[in-house]
Amino acid sequence: MPIPMTEEIEALRLFAWLSPGYPVGAYAYSHGLEAAVEAGDVSGEESLTAWLGDVCEHGSLRNDLILVARAHDAASTASAMDLVAINDLALALAPSRELNLETSQQGRSFLDATLGAWPCPALTTLAPSLAEAVAYPVAVGAAAGAHGMRLSPVLGTYALAFVHNLVSAALRSAPVGQAAGTRVVAALSVRLVPLARAAETASLDDLGSACLRLDLGSFRHETQYSRIFRS
Repeated sequence: MPIPMTEEIEALRLFAWLSPGYPVGAYAYSHGLEAAVEAGDVSGEESLTAWLGDVCEHGSLRNDLILVARAHDAASTASAMDLVAINDLALALAPSRELNLETSQQGRSFLDATLGAWPCPALTTLAPSLAEAVAYPVAVGAAAGAHGMRLSPVLGTYALAFVHNLVSAALRSAPVGQAAGTRVVAALSVRLVPLARAAETASLDDLGSACLRLDLGSFRHETQYSRIFRS
């Protein structure tokens, strides 16, 4: 049975939004990875896989997926008040100035680009409630919910894009080549599925992170002697 054209268009829109070419400036951020390389925590394929796995399962990605899901809910029901509360919480969860800049700059850029290229009445109505700083996962979830996109593929694609972005940062900052980076993505992909599924029903009360070394590294990064990323 052929896939309905609306589903094909939705899939292409999602891939466009979360592709490296979408103008959010993701290439400028390493999410603490550059500091981890400087400290010796990431020195090759094995340590990169371990570091990224922890960030995914016990840190930022898990939180991001929950925020995407709940922002999707708020936008689906046109609840601007709920969306504002979720965004305020998401910004407050950023443990350092650099990580706050990372999520808020990408969120602002994502929402502005999406309003310009993929406008829809629901998103246009909700956008004024996110007129100032907006966290990236909240922007993605709100846009997807406003467009009536199914949550499950949004979460899965967001998770894979998160890993791809950080592996790309590793290729530029760590002794990891393209073949090794591809193996890291493949190894982590199977671990993303349960994370995405769990986020579908998780509440904001389930938010939390245990990646304290990443947080501390993000504090040190701003005074790092040599750096190529903004976080």
